[in-house]
Amino acid sequence: MTSIRTDLAMEARELYGQQSNDLEGIESENYVSEGIGITRVRITSPAGETKIGKPMGTYITIEAEDIKYGDMEFAEQVSLKLSQEIKTLVDLSKESNILVVGLGNWNITPDSLGPKVVDRMLITRHVIELIPDQVDERVRPVCAIAPGVLGITGIETGEIVKGLVDRIKPDLVIVVDALASRKTQRIGTTIQIADTGISPGSGIGNKRMGINEQSLGIKTIAIGVPTVVYAHTIGRDSLEMLIEEFSKHTAPGTAFYKIIREMPESQLDAMVNEVLSQGLGDLVVTPKEVDMLIDNISQIISDGLNSALHKDISLEESRRFMH
Repeated sequence: MTSIRTDLAMEARELYGQQSNDLEGIESENYVSEGIGITRVRITSPAGETKIGKPMGTYITIEAEDIKYGDMEFAEQVSLKLSQEIKTLVDLSKESNILVVGLGNWNITPDSLGPKVVDRMLITRHVIELIPDQVDERVRPVCAIAPGVLGITGIETGEIVKGLVDRIKPDLVIVVDALASRKTQRIGTTIQIADTGISPGSGIGNKRMGINEQSLGIKTIAIGVPTVVYAHTIGRDSLEMLIEEFSKHTAPGTAFYKIIREMPESQLDAMVNEVLSQGLGDLVVTPKEVDMLIDNISQIISDGLNSALHKDISLEESRRFMH
């Protein structure tokens, strides 16, 4: 693997595939339906896990670049597609109790996805417990929390979630968080669903206690959206594009051609780091319209979750129930 970092399994698989034909333990398929791209990556062995640096499991990526144009009808199609894909990973009964966890810092726009999704969820657990005779029979018990981040609470997010799980004993945990991509066009327009859980802060290089089936003892689904790209990744892509252009105008066999075509990755990384680091450490980049992108995608995810978690309730009905 290169030093380019990404939280998307499809991108990790693409990067590995560019360097090796050995894809044993990694299965993938993709198709496009109504302008929405679906990619499924399954990591089926420890060898596959090692190759692309992702835990064994299923990763479903929904790509819908037209989200950014604000088309409400298209956004609803994406929400329904998200709902369908979630249902392929979970098996819920009428009484299933679900906990939705919105990770992230609500004070920082690119990291506020999780709290914004929670704010728009159809929350029903308390209503079902207190006034069950007044609840639509299609509604399942759903509760949610946006626990903040370690820097605000002083408590590992994983510890907070584990305490809640031990107390309320849900049948399913769904975690929503912001991710990092390697391509700017995927910011706010791509959704990854994984049955492997998540490590809070992994998108910006912070390794925390994992929130997954191993740590919680129950099935855990992670939903993530890229909201940032590493500046180092943009620098590397720009440098490689420049090298490619130079190669087109340089005669093969010349010393200069050989130098630029055989430049090791470590040297490319060193050149980019020399420009970007300057004592500041890793830099992450997000578009100036990220607030609008986060608002749009958080509504899409909450609509998709409401549709998936409550039986046969339309998007319009779920929004009406919330008000």
